[in-house]
Amino acid sequence: MSNKAMLEIKHYSKSYSGSKKAADDVSLTVESGDIYGFIGHNGAGKSTTIRAVVGVLDFTEGEIFIDGHSVKNEPLECKRVTAYIPDNPDLYENLTGIQYLNFIADVFGISAAERDKSIKQYAAAFEITDALGDLISSYSHGMKQKVAIISALIHKPKLLVLDEPFVGLDPKASFTLKEIMRKMCAEGSAVFFSTHVLDVAEKLCNKIAIIKHGRIIASGSMEELTGGHSLEETFLEADYE
Repeated sequence: MSNKAMLEIKHYSKSYSGSKKAADDVSLTVESGDIYGFIGHNGAGKSTTIRAVVGVLDFTEGEIFIDGHSVKNEPLECKRVTAYIPDNPDLYENLTGIQYLNFIADVFGISAAERDKSIKQYAAAFEITDALGDLISSYSHGMKQKVAIISALIHKPKLLVLDEPFVGLDPKASFTLKEIMRKMCAEGSAVFFSTHVLDVAEKLCNKIAIIKHGRIIASGSMEELTGGHSLEETFLEADYE
């Protein structure tokens, strides 16, 4: 049985006023069960593509589908099944951690019993239970990131989209997030994340795409692309071609 496409990007392009294309004819497919790494230098087009996927950035060229729904024409259906963690989480700093998590749970219509169970589970896993009563304005960057991650997981998304998720996380939190990603995918969800930490991508991903100057220069399964070499060697080789 073939896995269901959770994210389809078809010929997506994006230019910012008069400049060259930040994303140029990008096409890729992320299926249920995939941990899909999106790899490239800073400025390669990773964030431009991700922000279009999650509905933050308008686009006119190409199509993006999430779980069969068009990001352009059915944005709410897409957002219901998607969670997005940006590289620099912007949270409501005048709320406490628990108030923020309850607010997100309200947005997604999560029952009191369900949210209580999820928040307890993830807060314990990320070791921030004791800080949930404190104002977010008092949190460190790493703490804010943990709250953002928990808020993204509350509604059990079918597609989890992350932009450089491991920057700013301590080693234990990084390990916890990787384990959660693996568990989600084992249960049929999909993960699509950008990174320039190649050894993390190599250990975690079953598929990758390499983007350079807005264009995908290589994509496929980890085995196909690396062919027994390290991901670092493969990336550098592709980068210099």
